[in-house]
Amino acid sequence: MNRRSLLLVSAVVMTLSAFGVDDEGARPILPDTSRVFDLDEVTVISQPKESYRMRMQPLSSSMYDEEQLNSLSIGDLRELSSYVPSFAMPNYGSRLTSSMYIRGIGSRVNNPAVGIYVDGVPIISKSAFNFHLYDIERVDVLRGPQGTLYGQNTEGGLVRIYTKNPMTYQGTDVRLGLGSHFYRNAEVAHYNKVNERLAFSLAGFYNGQNGFFRNQQTGERADCFNEAGGRLRMVYQPSDVFRMDYLADYQYVRQNAFPYGVMDANGTIESPSTTYQNNYRRNIFHNALNMKVAGRGFDFYSTTSYQLLRDYMLMDQDYLPEDYMHLSQRQLQNALTQEFVFKNNSSGIWHWTAGAYGSYQWLKTEAPIYFGDGITGPIGKGIHSAMYNAMIGSFMGRFIAQGMTPEQAREAAAAFIAQRGGITMDVKMEVPGIFRTPQFNLGLFHESNIEITPNLIATLGLRYDYMQTKIDYDTEARMAMTANVMGTEATYILTSVLKNTEKEHYNQLLPKMGLTYRFNNGNNIYALVSKGYRAGGFNMQMFSDILQTELNANSRNAMSGDYDVPHTDEDYERIAKTISYKPEVSWNYEFGTHLNLFGDAVKLDFSGFYVQIRNQQLSVMADNYGYGRMMVNAGKSYSCGVELALRGKAFDNHLSWGMNYAYTHAVFKEYTDTIEGVSFTKEVVDYKDKRVPYVPEHTFSANADYRFDFLSGALKSLTLGANVYAQGKIYWNEINDLSQPFYAVLGAHADADFGNIVLSAWVKNLTDNKYSTFVVQSAISGTAYSFAQRGNPIQFGVDLKLHF
Repeated sequence: MNRRSLLLVSAVVMTLSAFGVDDEGARPILPDTSRVFDLDEVTVISQPKESYRMRMQPLSSSMYDEEQLNSLSIGDLRELSSYVPSFAMPNYGSRLTSSMYIRGIGSRVNNPAVGIYVDGVPIISKSAFNFHLYDIERVDVLRGPQGTLYGQNTEGGLVRIYTKNPMTYQGTDVRLGLGSHFYRNAEVAHYNKVNERLAFSLAGFYNGQNGFFRNQQTGERADCFNEAGGRLRMVYQPSDVFRMDYLADYQYVRQNAFPYGVMDANGTIESPSTTYQNNYRRNIFHNALNMKVAGRGFDFYSTTSYQLLRDYMLMDQDYLPEDYMHLSQRQLQNALTQEFVFKNNSSGIWHWTAGAYGSYQWLKTEAPIYFGDGITGPIGKGIHSAMYNAMIGSFMGRFIAQGMTPEQAREAAAAFIAQRGGITMDVKMEVPGIFRTPQFNLGLFHESNIEITPNLIATLGLRYDYMQTKIDYDTEARMAMTANVMGTEATYILTSVLKNTEKEHYNQLLPKMGLTYRFNNGNNIYALVSKGYRAGGFNMQMFSDILQTELNANSRNAMSGDYDVPHTDEDYERIAKTISYKPEVSWNYEFGTHLNLFGDAVKLDFSGFYVQIRNQQLSVMADNYGYGRMMVNAGKSYSCGVELALRGKAFDNHLSWGMNYAYTHAVFKEYTDTIEGVSFTKEVVDYKDKRVPYVPEHTFSANADYRFDFLSGALKSLTLGANVYAQGKIYWNEINDLSQPFYAVLGAHADADFGNIVLSAWVKNLTDNKYSTFVVQSAISGTAYSFAQRGNPIQFGVDLKLHF
């Protein structure tokens, strides 16, 4: 979709939204009784921490209900992120990789910068963030640090997902979908209110697709997937004083993954072509118990959860048809969380929340790396050459002593070696490893909202956050060198074993200070200062790089026998410094407004922000060989920008429209790095004033739906809608020489409502726009390549929704 098409869609949305204002724009014209309610005003959801509705808080946020999610054909958070200001969740090719960026803060590996809560339960594992959305009542996206109430790793923001409550929603929902590339979807949910005290819901889904891209090496679809799951929710409320809410959710996914192809200098992306077909399998199970006790003066909330993740990934890390290396990774995580919250329930000028949070997670990762002939072949040739030259030199000395010239001696030595079988060298290498990385987190928090005057509210919050993280690693590199020297075969094994435990502790105070001034018709302006924090940790991804460096440095030691590389205490101290990275800390300065315009026919939300970041965590390739990604800290960076959201209804609620825009300027202030330059020399690169990678400079979205009602016949209404989202410019590396220009993707849908049955036709990427969702650079093969994942091409389908 080109810029002209984008401007046309935007103009249509703005033109439709202009209805309701007279020619001079001086006073509202209200030809109908339209009114846009806040979603959290219509969808009543108990909030154990906040004292006010979202648009009454000093907060930049977006809310999406079931109707909006259906209109945009949203199936997961990655798809939703395209329609949220300042929010980016790129498609990295699997459910495993679910990195999120808000306001320029985020990273691809290790600790997330955005947290996720489902029905008040924090999702612990970042590997579980990208899951199928169904049975959803509402999704909230909160931008800016949320650490005071929600703890570490919510430095960029927070996503809150709510499923349907069987106490307030009953019946059976069925949704069936079919589309091009054999997209298929089936969802069933039943909601039953047994009596005034007990209700339950039971839901399940299956979702699959044959994919868009084919692996040219294996012939398989490179991005096909199948996933399924089920959810149980039980609500027991024997009185107004006590409520208990039990949740259990399981999802399984199996997919061919990471469909990366070589991208040339012109931006043309080839089809994926890998030796091994990348794939990913994941089981996630979450269950939780929420309890509320209403007391005199305050309410007490308790949330207890157990979470399990078990997954498997196979990745061809060179992304090439030649076999350089591939990784097999298995994760097993068990996590427990417990949170207690006290919130006052009395009227007055002081509204407060206080609580405590604790979590413990056990994570075991098995990540063996296997090196193919692309890596071991050159190593074997180097060793073969060294052995051959040494033997040639030895025999030459004998022949020269017999009276031959050096030239004659060399020829005779070569012939003598060849006659007796010559010399061959075969090298095999692998790096097995088991890593245990438990984490313990404790938080104590309080937030007060004080009504200084009826219109002026002060927000003061503080959290103490403590985390202990540990890595227990048991990994090694084995290089088996089998030499056949003139008919005699011998195998020598070079081994480097690393086994140790490292531990770190982090403490942090996370304050928040805000002022909100409210005026007529629910309008308000606000200013906010808050601190964000992302914990430090350890890079287990780069042990293969460390070990490979040691093997190459000691390969000559194993030419005459088995050899184990020795390690001293100083070696382990150096490794500890190499694998650790520091916490990221930021200060967010924000002002904004929430306005209800034209008799509540239009809602406007605006915010401006400036974020100072110290020790920003960045995901880069490991230094020496680039086999694995590692987290490093940039010295200082900053991010600033604006966010604007408009939504409204008109023509007696027949027209619904919305538009979002955000500008983000995320730049390094102090960041230097040492990279390998020409002739294997080390060069210092200064990234000052360079853009932070993976962060879109502009994010834009717009949508408009118009409903035609019919007074007679089976067809009750017909809704026609269009939507567009756009992002760019996006830089893919720190040096900023690789980027995705601004692009836009157009969609459309038509919904025929027959009462309890709704038939929808939809199309995504209507103009079949070509763009990249992700680009990574690698030089594993010895040649620098850029690999990209293409955005999905045009796709169309139909959905059938039933309620009875």
